[in-house]
Amino acid sequence: MAREKTPHTYPGIPASPGISRGPAFVYQVQDLSVPRRQIQDSESELKRLEKAITIASEQITSLQTKAETETGTEEAAIFEAHALFLQDPTLITAVHEAIEEQRLNAEAAWIDAIEVNASNLEALEDEYFQARAADVRDVGQRVLRILLGVEESDLTDLTTPSIVIARDLTPSDTVRLDKSLVVGFCTAEGGPTSHTAILAKALGLPAVVGLGRSILDLKHGDPLLIDGSRGEAIAFPDEKTIQEFETRRMKIEAQALAELETAHEPAMTTDGHQVEMVANIGSPQEAQIALEHGAEGIGLLRTEFLYLERREAPNEQEQLAAYDAILDVMEDRPVVVRTIDVGGDKELPYLDLGFEANPFLGWRAIRMSLDKPDLFKTQLRALWRASPGHDLRIMFPMIATLDEVRRAQEFLQEAHDEVVAAGHEVAGRIQVGIMVEVPSVAVLADLFAREVDFFSIGTNDLTQYTLAAERTNEKVAHLGDGCHPAVLRQIHRVLEAAHHEGIWVGLCGELAGDPDGVPILLGLGLDEFSMAPSSIPHAKTIIRSWSRSDAQSLATKVLDLDSAEAVREYVRSNQPE
Repeated sequence: MAREKTPHTYPGIPASPGISRGPAFVYQVQDLSVPRRQIQDSESELKRLEKAITIASEQITSLQTKAETETGTEEAAIFEAHALFLQDPTLITAVHEAIEEQRLNAEAAWIDAIEVNASNLEALEDEYFQARAADVRDVGQRVLRILLGVEESDLTDLTTPSIVIARDLTPSDTVRLDKSLVVGFCTAEGGPTSHTAILAKALGLPAVVGLGRSILDLKHGDPLLIDGSRGEAIAFPDEKTIQEFETRRMKIEAQALAELETAHEPAMTTDGHQVEMVANIGSPQEAQIALEHGAEGIGLLRTEFLYLERREAPNEQEQLAAYDAILDVMEDRPVVVRTIDVGGDKELPYLDLGFEANPFLGWRAIRMSLDKPDLFKTQLRALWRASPGHDLRIMFPMIATLDEVRRAQEFLQEAHDEVVAAGHEVAGRIQVGIMVEVPSVAVLADLFAREVDFFSIGTNDLTQYTLAAERTNEKVAHLGDGCHPAVLRQIHRVLEAAHHEGIWVGLCGELAGDPDGVPILLGLGLDEFSMAPSSIPHAKTIIRSWSRSDAQSLATKVLDLDSAEAVREYVRSNQPE
């Protein structure tokens, strides 16, 4: 029977923006059969395992070197985590016990322990850690192949510029691909924080993930179009569809180039009102990228990169070096540092965080920091030491009560006094703010505004807490739209209360770079927009197309609408001429 050649659309999840066209390259991962048997000589099995882990470690080092050359240090850093995972004492102990006590062969003992670890990650609430389960299995398969004496799948069949289709791509897979022959990625599984998505963004290639297993039924060479912005793939497109895609692709590319050329110009409305455009970053490497995309500072420095994927907490000197590196790049531009935001769903091996049924509502962020003063003050001392000569600002995450703000500021003062007593220079004054991501703060914004120098609204969490819709749960994720009037009204309340007390307000959630959200926030009076660096050029373009008065009229109208869908439809149908 001949294969169906009519156009077919596969809906998925946007992972990396852009439009691409090319033949499909379907990558099928080897299906390794794991032998399971009882052994007599546990010592020899342990030696086999140790040798396999050593070889795997050497292979990972080679992959990291290759990744650094092709995609940069940040993307290659994932292989550091792979190497550390091979040394994880919990994993190694579990495998050893299975070999020595249960008399299991090394292959079975190893893969059992890997699957337990990966399943535990998938059970966590945080999307980032769920995505890391693929990394765990990647490492697991590497060691298993060595134990079985099986070579890695050959990816050299990719000889023509193609769109790579896979169930999911591991870091190892993507590093071995010839990137010059890849024009896009499609995966049946995965989410927007998967390694495929990270790599695609680093390479500037479109990607769609979560397309479903039917995408794997395509064959090598099948014609394919993908739209990484809309999150769709179209197989066997007809001429009309191809022409529509090409027209949109050329328009998008021309627009992106034009926006990048004007990215360093201010974000000023047609009637002369200017707002600050800054970046969200999570590593020193991203600071320079932010500047290249027109960032006027850093609105959110996520400091978790210092704490995750390591065996012990970073000391004061390590943190100081990281902060100095970022501040040196930013010079006198403002840098807002969020104190450690881990706990609950983000496990740290050197802290006994314990199991929590509802980690997003649990012991995390400022709650953990206040209960761990040594950990907290180490970070605060490092920040004070990094402050001289820079516009460094500090904000505390997941604040819910006034008492938390006051206690955090007491620790900040104690850290200041300790640094000064040790003979270190500090800035004369540091602005101190809080994240507004818990509804209690929005309701009492007038009281909180008297305690701090600024607010930074975290709409990702504020939305999920307001609508009781966990953003990593695919069954309710559609409810968590920051354009919902219930969220917008809270933002409005926060802005009014803050400005009444003379403090400024930033917003560092996804809404800050959302094309529908930008004019609303502008009209509500937001002072600072903080977003992913790549979103800044387009957001500036949007602001330059509006007058402040028109944006204010728009914002007033949408506050009275009854759904996020109605808000977005109204914004899109009332664009400036």
